[in-house]
Amino acid sequence: MDRMLVVVFDNESKAYEGKNVLQQLDSEGSISVYGYAVLAKNADGTATVKQGDDVGPIGTLLGTSLGSLIGVLGGPAGMAVGAAAGMAGGSALDLTNIGVGSDFIDDVRKVLSPKKVALIAEIEEDWTTPVDTRMEAIGGTVFRRALSEVRQTVNEEDITAMKADLAQMKAEHAKAQAGRKAKLQDKINQLDSKIQAQLQRAKERREAAQRQAQEKVKILKAKAEAVQAKAS
Repeated sequence: MDRMLVVVFDNESKAYEGKNVLQQLDSEGSISVYGYAVLAKNADGTATVKQGDDVGPIGTLLGTSLGSLIGVLGGPAGMAVGAAAGMAGGSALDLTNIGVGSDFIDDVRKVLSPKKVALIAEIEEDWTTPVDTRMEAIGGTVFRRALSEVRQTVNEEDITAMKADLAQMKAEHAKAQAGRKAKLQDKINQLDSKIQAQLQRAKERREAAQRQAQEKVKILKAKAEAVQAKAS
């Protein structure tokens, strides 16, 4: 199952140790790591991305769920990293790009206080014990949430509702008196602009999700081929 993982540590060195644990678990075949970043919360409440996986195909995943989560948890610093990686929709604070609920974000923020450091990763895991036992052993507090497609359905419903409103306004416009037509036309133009913007964001998210899925397939295929090569 694909999951978003956040492990909060007391200091930077422990977070890097946690990153090494993730890589070891990936090498062992216990999990698959699609991308990661180490995010430090500064004493003044700002955040700094200390290290991220921006090399090779995994780095392209920063434009989707992972990059958006970095942006939300990191604030301006995280947003800058996400934008540089071509974040879908252009907004790190757009929760629809993450695929996890706001309650998950709130839970992480309560623990990710100033001077704490978080290891943020997108992974695939069949069971939680390998990550939990290794991270807890080095002092990490683990948060995870399965990625969901529910928000995409909500977005589509929003667009459908706006289109229905637009159709109603156009029907009223056709029957309205001259003085009323101008006001209705302004509302029609504004709503149509919102619909087009929503459609464009939805398109960007679909394209980003497709790229992400393709990269994940490549990563898993490469791992399978490596295992086969060792066995032969």
